[in-house]
Amino acid sequence: MSERIRVLVVDDSALMRKLIPAILSRDPSIEVVGTAMDGSFALKKIEELHPDVVTLDLEMPRMDGMQTLRLIMRRAPMPVILLSTPPKEGASFTLEALALGAVDFISKPHNAAAGNLESIAESLIEKIKVAKRASGRKLPPAAVVDEPPSVKKPARAALPPKRIIAIGISTGGPNALQFVLSQIPADFSSAIVIVQHMPEGFTEMFARRLDDCSPLFVQEAKSGDLLLAGRVLLCPGNRHMMVRRMARGDVVVLSDAPPVNGHRPSADVLFHSVAQEFGMLSIGVIMTGMGEDGAEGLGAIKAAGGLTVAQSEETCVVGGMPRAAINKGYATKIITLDGLASFLVSQCGTDRAPQEKSHKPDKNEKHEKSENTPVSSQRTS
Repeated sequence: MSERIRVLVVDDSALMRKLIPAILSRDPSIEVVGTAMDGSFALKKIEELHPDVVTLDLEMPRMDGMQTLRLIMRRAPMPVILLSTPPKEGASFTLEALALGAVDFISKPHNAAAGNLESIAESLIEKIKVAKRASGRKLPPAAVVDEPPSVKKPARAALPPKRIIAIGISTGGPNALQFVLSQIPADFSSAIVIVQHMPEGFTEMFARRLDDCSPLFVQEAKSGDLLLAGRVLLCPGNRHMMVRRMARGDVVVLSDAPPVNGHRPSADVLFHSVAQEFGMLSIGVIMTGMGEDGAEGLGAIKAAGGLTVAQSEETCVVGGMPRAAINKGYATKIITLDGLASFLVSQCGTDRAPQEKSHKPDKNEKHEKSENTPVSSQRTS
């Protein structure tokens, strides 16, 4: 039998310090070696107990979770799973903590204070196992750490994209996406659609953070949003996203269909629709994450004549999703994280058309402008 995963539970609530170890004790591969009521105690317990994984509450007295995380990553980097407050209150802090180096997060239920943690029990156990496997993996440098300043971008003409790039990504995704999108130029000629496994309530703020760090226009997708050159659409949490070719232009469509591969959103759903609608004009990219979501969809893109790419496992926080696609023979290219942006630009090119305005429109303005985009014609490669 392999050694058990040693976990330190850090939470200011005495009830949580009883309930979380009780949940984790259900799995024989996990051992809770200690608990701590705040960051100061946590740092001492880490030195004494040498845990494999830390679960960390973000809201604590004396030394909060954010300050604790900074010190953990500075002194003795190790996998940290965040237990965050519900998204309306905690999304910004959670995303910042992921940028600082946390492996993953899980939102406490609204009724957690009453002791109701059953809804997250299975997920928490799985995330701890994944975090242990991610031990020693170096995260990409975060393009956004603290709240970034708002920078106006020059608006660009609403042009139909030359190609459609579909990205599927999970654990380790926030930093990886920030890293890649920050390196793609503003005059990029293609559209990007992304499924990031992330709960409902977090994706809108995550899209804004990506928009702040990227020369491209990034927004959370809405049904009917047009696919445009230089636009990045991020699937909302708890929805599926597909693409459709329509008379007025190429659009995304959101769906509440049941989860696929245990996920909603699912990369497979997006990839299959991209393969069906765009064929040889499509590029499928599968990046860091656990499980096999996206592998079969990547195979559909390959069968339709599109280009398929997997992030190299050694540059993933968790290599499960790319590995599944590679093992099935569906990835035609395997590329390191720091080479992805330049590869996509080399395949898609840029559009040097002159800018029409000198200011960045707000999201509504961009959407209204998109509605008047000329109909895109069927293109062949």
